[in-house]
Amino acid sequence: MEINLIGLTHIPLVTEGDVLSDLILKSADLEDITLANGDILVVAETLISKAEGNFVDLKSVNPSIDAINIANKTGKDPKLVEIILQESNEIVRMGSDFIVTETHHGFICANAGIDESNIDSGKAKPMPVNPDKSANQLRNKLEESTGKELAVIISDTQGRPFREGAVGVAIGVSGINSLWNRQGEMDLYGRELQITQIAVVDELAAAASLIMGQADEGIPVVIIRGYSSFNKLRNTFNGVKSLIRPKKFDAFR
Repeated sequence: MEINLIGLTHIPLVTEGDVLSDLILKSADLEDITLANGDILVVAETLISKAEGNFVDLKSVNPSIDAINIANKTGKDPKLVEIILQESNEIVRMGSDFIVTETHHGFICANAGIDESNIDSGKAKPMPVNPDKSANQLRNKLEESTGKELAVIISDTQGRPFREGAVGVAIGVSGINSLWNRQGEMDLYGRELQITQIAVVDELAAAASLIMGQADEGIPVVIIRGYSSFNKLRNTFNGVKSLIRPKKFDAFR
């Protein structure tokens, strides 16, 4: 069994209004790659936000009193703090140089997922407004153009509680189940699995991030080919929401 990770290296710098499906197919064509049934495209959220014009000019931001107070406590730019507050439902934790929030999507992450890398100086890039919708639109366009059954995962890089370092995670998905419930299956010793659920799209996003990188690699789209459970997990209506643990079951808040 094997899975292939194929990074597309001919994606240009994206600007607002660009049609990502066209850029992806052109890049694949330049690299003599033809999309096949079961291919999973992992797309960096930066690409989505740029194409959708989802960025903020820091010069235009007027920080509130709350943002200024939090900035004094954390050492962050008050303008950036104001954007974090605007993108969040609540602050979960904060300290020296970090603010962990729950975003409007329901994700728990640092700085509401707002990024200042891989974008023009003086601008900040929030997460896509509706990553599941963005993933679905992109998948539909790619499937219409190729006639193939595909999946699209929008990925971001986030830290994890109690562990150093960041990994790729899924923030939007279309074409495949986010969660694989394996309850009732047997382990190698014949015992029935009771509570095993696999965050499939997070595992796939993390695999793709090995190729994408985090700096100047310039590979914002990775094709995952050969994932044997694609057909079993095929779902064109599921999104990423099933991965979000309800607050009442969150033992860390």
